[in-house]
Formats: sequence, C-alpha cells, structure tokens
Amino acid sequence: MAHQIPAQNLICPLDQQPLSQQDNSLRCSSGHSFDIARQGYVNLLPVQKKRSKDPGDSKEMIVARQNFLNAGLYQPISEQLNQLVSPLIAEESAASILDAGCGEGYYLDQLASSQAGEHNLIGLDISKWAVQAAARRNKQITWIVGTNVQLPVTPSSLDMLICMFGFYDLEKFIQWLKPGGYVILAEAGTEHLIELRELIYPEVRRTPLPDISQALENDYQLVEEKSLQFKPDTLNKEQITDLMVMTPHLYRASYEGKQAAEALTELDITADVVFRVLQYK
Repeated sequence: MAHQIPAQNLICPLDQQPLSQQDNSLRCSSGHSFDIARQGYVNLLPVQKKRSKDPGDSKEMIVARQNFLNAGLYQPISEQLNQLVSPLIAEESAASILDAGCGEGYYLDQLASSQAGEHNLIGLDISKWAVQAAARRNKQITWIVGTNVQLPVTPSSLDMLICMFGFYDLEKFIQWLKPGGYVILAEAGTEHLIELRELIYPEVRRTPLPDISQALENDYQLVEEKSLQFKPDTLNKEQITDLMVMTPHLYRASYEGKQAAEALTELDITADVVFRVLQYK
C-alpha cells in the first residue's frame, strides 16, 4: 500500500510545476517523478543542488541528537516554540507550516501534538539521515529531503516558516510566505552551552545574533523577541558525548578540548536560546 504524502502544495524541484501523488511517487506534468521511500518521505533534492555526496548532518550526528532530545533535555525549547506558534495560527483550521532544517523531527513532531486543527506540516532537511529519522517519528507530517535555498513548495503558500538553529535566508523566504505570514527563528544566545565551550576552546567568543535589520527595514516587522535560559538536568557521560557529536563543537574543538570533554563523567550546562518572530509585511 502506497504511503500518502499529506502536503498538497509541493512542487517539482526541477521545473517548479505542481506535484501530485500517483501510486508510490510524486509526479509533475513534465513527467519528472520522485519515489516515496519506504519510510514515508520523499527526496526532492536535485543532484545539482548537492554540495557533497552526502550533504547535511551525518548519521552519527542524527543518532546523537535523537538520544539527547528524546531524553527531554531541551523540552523547554519545544514548549516555548509551541507557545509562540499557537496564537499566530489560532484562527487557522489548516495552517501551512514548514520547518526549514527540521533535523530528526523532534520540534515539529512536538508542535504537531500541541496544536488543534488539521494543519499542513512539512519538515525539510538536506540530510537524508535526518529525514529518515523524522519520518519514523510521525507519519502525519510530510517529510522532505530538500534545501532551504529553494523550497519545493508553491510560492505564497506558507502561513509560517520555522527555523530552529538552522540556515535561513529571509530575503528568499518571502517568495514562499503568504502576505502576513510568519517566520520564527530560534538561535543560540551568547551563553548557550557556555560551560562546554569554556572547557573545549582556548578562547570563547560570545557571538551576537545575526543582524536582520535590513530584512526588518524591507520586508518584515519584528512581532516578538523572547529569550529563554534554563539549566537542563545534569548530563551523564553518554549525554555529554551525544552533545559533542550532535553539534559542530566536536569538529571545531582542539585536541586538548576533546580530551577534557571525554574525561567528564557529568556536566551542568546552560541553554540560552533567542526566539525572534517576524511577520511578512
């Protein structure tokens, strides 16, 4: 039996024609066909858009992130996202929401569980390992391997774009948003994982949030900015390893820093996240 892809606003990544499901594939009027994988997702990432043979997060990074998130260590981040989304779609019975860079699906799955209504939820990530994991998490969500540079959805069809700690291009995003649609950005604050960073780096840089003033001047208005700081439960040795593997820190840390992290048996960390809610004018 063919797996049904819920989203009705998908387009062909090759010629931007609408996609419709025929048996176990999505096809456009030009004859391009994209098979639905047995896990229930579809790969809409053209070969020419790949920067490497296996782009995005590796299988090891995804497994580590699954372990970490499933332990509930970042549950307050998920709850904050849900609280921000709810009033924005309260009057929509079927809002179209895309999570750009959905990873293994934790945040979008939690969002789906928290909202009433038959919303059209789409999770997209460039990593096939991430999307495979996400597809196992929730079959009612449309999961896609694709790129944030060219979302495979109909222009002006999204009520909301969510980007949790991922790459975004606000100027490009406007082509897929309905007028009055929202973008929710979640980004690491200056104190995020400060305890780990101080351990593994000789010098810690407190990088400010990306400047979005030009986007606010031209295309968006800032509806809300909310900072969230909390202390998850003390991490055990396995969770420390997962945290290192699931983030870029493992690959950026010095040899001495990696050794220091490996020697830890427990660690208290600070989570520091800044949410910015933007509305397309």
